[in-house]
Amino acid sequence: MKLFLIRHTSTACPAGLCYGRTEVPLADTFREEAAAVRAALPPHPWRVFSSPASRCRRLAEYLGGPVQIDPRLQELDFGSWENRPWAELPREDTESWLGDFVHRRPPGGESFGDLAGRACGFLKELSACPASPPIVVVTHAGVIRALLALAQGQALADAFARPIAFGCVQALNIGPDRLVSLP
Repeated sequence: MKLFLIRHTSTACPAGLCYGRTEVPLADTFREEAAAVRAALPPHPWRVFSSPASRCRRLAEYLGGPVQIDPRLQELDFGSWENRPWAELPREDTESWLGDFVHRRPPGGESFGDLAGRACGFLKELSACPASPPIVVVTHAGVIRALLALAQGQALADAFARPIAFGCVQALNIGPDRLVSLP
């Protein structure tokens, strides 16, 4: 089964803002970016899944067809750090978290390992389904990084070495109960 992981388009939030689950506005370039995403996809039909975040839902709806919202596709929950400038967060807390973000959680939030677990659960559920048309998943950089790391057998701690641009489209082939390959 072919899977297309898509990061939402550019946001219009201040630089340096910590946001994961926070609702943030999209940039004025949405229509142009969304058209470029659409052009990178194969012709219909496909199934469309989206994170509940409005920045993802809007792109998923633009792509057309019924959109299935799945909370497992949400970005990392930064807890009490959400919607605050990174520069204003206690440095010792952020450094501690950065030292082991796979296992450590921001206060009231989740670890990257938690995110990877729920994203992997979503993928396992999809791969257990009978053959289907290609699947389009509109989500966030964290979810995409986790799934790509798993697809390549890469350690989750190394997942952030990969840049994930706004509006990027990453194709994967998935098989029963697992990621198979990057095309």
